[in-house]
This record gives sequence, structure tokens and C-alpha cells, in this order.
Amino acid sequence: MDGKLLARQIFLRTLEALDVADSVPRCVVCTDRVLHCADAKYDLREVSDLRVITVGKAAHAMLDGLIAILPADINITGIVSAPVPPKKRQPDLRYFAGGHPTPNAESLLAGEAALNLLRGCSTKTLVIVLLSGGGSALMEFPLLTDLSLADIQQLNRALVTCGAPITEINAVRKHVSAVKGGRIAQAAVPARVITLAISDVPVGKESALASGPTLPDPTTLEDVSAIVAKYNLRAQLPDRLANWIGSGEMPETPKPGSPAFERAQFQLVLGMHQLFHAAHRIAESLDCEAFCDNSTDDWPVEKAADSLLAQLQELRAANPHRRVALIADGELSSALTGDGVGGRNSAFVLACVRKIAGKRIVVLSAGTDGVDGNSPAAGAVADGETLSRAGSAALDPQDFFCRSDSFHFFEALGDSVVTGPTGNNLRDLRLLIAQP
Repeated sequence: MDGKLLARQIFLRTLEALDVADSVPRCVVCTDRVLHCADAKYDLREVSDLRVITVGKAAHAMLDGLIAILPADINITGIVSAPVPPKKRQPDLRYFAGGHPTPNAESLLAGEAALNLLRGCSTKTLVIVLLSGGGSALMEFPLLTDLSLADIQQLNRALVTCGAPITEINAVRKHVSAVKGGRIAQAAVPARVITLAISDVPVGKESALASGPTLPDPTTLEDVSAIVAKYNLRAQLPDRLANWIGSGEMPETPKPGSPAFERAQFQLVLGMHQLFHAAHRIAESLDCEAFCDNSTDDWPVEKAADSLLAQLQELRAANPHRRVALIADGELSSALTGDGVGGRNSAFVLACVRKIAGKRIVVLSAGTDGVDGNSPAAGAVADGETLSRAGSAALDPQDFFCRSDSFHFFEALGDSVVTGPTGNNLRDLRLLIAQP
């Protein structure tokens, strides 16, 4: 099989294997009107009202999975914020078309609606939060209430372009938000809260998912001040926000041990392990000797490319007569150096083009959500012939890389990976395949 076609098949079949709606009932079961989630039980006969907050790129599929397990006669109220409209709307739920990667007016309306939904909760209220990647932008509401949408968008631009890793970006986001950093759980007290999550963050860093609306925040006000100083952000922030951060009046986010989390449970539905397992199984079914790696998470794309290609070379040497597939996950960093179209996945593949020229190697990188940066593609694929084909078409990969225009490079060669929004959002998936 052609190597690029093989890589595409592994990626697409992995997506098919990770069906969101089917995954929810594997984590939560309802028997005789009792919800079972891990070791916890929730007797719906003792619940006076069920409220649902659904936020993220996988919001609609997660909601479908939840509705499928609930008794047909149970009434729920709630909000849904997703980047695309649902195929079918559920009664008594309010829907919002939140913005991503930048919050929009609907994002703020969704945040306000979520906080209003949680007013008046009692000990007999059950709140189910369905959370997936993208939630940081899709649901927002400022803690400093006189901040405008333009102010929030200005903050977002400053954070995502300053070079800070996502952990530092989220530390600031959490502290200026009324719905992040555990504050949704705080607003729900004294209700019981279940969060079901599809994670696009590293294992052990779940509070980074959608900026952790229902989890304790490990970051502090001191961290925020240090980040603002480290990246010279003060001049890039709205004056009223910069002054508030510097005033000492910003309240701290809830921490472990807070009453906000005494009746809250967090359950992972899909994450890195499920992504690796599916991709590994599918690669081996297609006659590859498969290996998994997550050591390059959050690395710059070129550093990750060098590391993963070196690993692939070692695996090929140890398995000289087999086709070898190295499967990596995680989100890389790709600095914006131009105003082109693309994202970290196609940038990673572009960084590999010269390194694999003339070799029997294929590289694919794509987002499981079907979106790569500001492009219409999920990512891209390249092989040892890509550089020569680009030369014949007068395409200079370094020029496209410097202009952050990786999408148009691969689009011209027919090597973009386009799926459209998948309704899922696990981590990015990279496949490096060496032919014998």
C-alpha cells in the first residue's frame, strides 16, 4: 500500500474507533433509575432537578451519549455551547454557537447562561457537566464584569501570541474568568456535580481541559503576575484588566480542599490511552510494527520532528524487515511568524519535509477534531518524494514555514488531510512510518 494512503487509513480508522456517543455509556450506566459512574451512585429518584452544562468540540455527541442512558421521562434543563450547530436540538436546553479559538458574543452568553442555570441549586440537584476540548473559548464570562467582549478577545490574542505554553495561558484565563478554574463547581454548591470529560490535555493535567471549570486550580495569583511580567503582557492587555491584575484585588481560584469540590466527581470518558490503543491496534492490523510515544508534548515542531525521526530510525534499525509505525500524540507549539493559513499539525509535517527527502518514510500529523489552526484541514501528510514534487511546482517549504502558511503548501500538492469537524477532540495524532 502507498505509504501516504496507509497513514491516512490509520488516522481515519482511529477516528472511527473513538465514537464519542458510544463511549459515554461505557463510563456511566443507568440501572433502575440509578446512575453508576466509577464507584459513585446517583439515585435519580432522589434528584429534584437535573441540570446539564455541555461545552466543547464534542459537545453534541457527548450529549447524545448521555441522553441515551437517561430514563426517557426525566426532565433536564441546561445549556450547550459548541462551534457547530446540532443535528437535533433537545427540548429545554439552550444552544450557543461559541467562538473558537477566540471567544465570541455567544461564548459570553453561554457563560452567563451557565452561571444563571446554577443559581438556586439544592442538595437534591444533580449537575452533569459534559466537557471537551475547546471549552476555554466556547464558554466564557469575565469575573470583572465591566470587561467587554473586545477586552476578552484582546486578552486572548495577547496570550496565544506571546509564546507562553498552554499551562501559563490557562493560569491567566482561569483567574480572570467566572466560569473557569473550578468556579462552575463553586457556583453549583450544594448540588452534586458529575463531570464527564473527553481530554485533549496531558494525563495528570486535567485541570487544563477547558481551563478546568469543575476542578481545583493548581495555579495562583502569584503565577499570573509572574506570567504577565515574563511575557511583557501588561501593555498588551486592556487597561482596566491590567490595573485589576496589579491591584491585588483579584480573588484566588478555588483550591484542593475547597467546599466547592466536596460533592464533585470527575470521570474521563476518552483520553490519551484510548487514542493510543486505537491507533496502535489499527496500525498493527495494517501490517505495521507499532510503537507509541508521548515524550514530545508541547515541544516546538522542529525539535519534535528531530526527536521523533531519530526514534523512528532506531526502531527501523531494530526491525529491519518490518514496516515500522511510530505513533505520537500531544500538542506541539508552532510560533506564528507570518499571516498564512495553517496550524501546528501541518507545520510539523512541513518541518519534516526536508528531513525525510529521498527516504522511505511517511509523516502524518492531524487534529482529531478535524481542525488545524486557522485552516480548513485537520493536518497534512508527506513522504520522501514531497520535497522533489514541491521543487517541480516551485514551492519552497522554508518560505511557507516562515510565513506560517503550511496549509497552502500541502493543498497545492494534494496532501492536506481534510475531514471537516469530527465532533471529537482528543489530542493531535502523529504517525511516522518507515518502510523496510
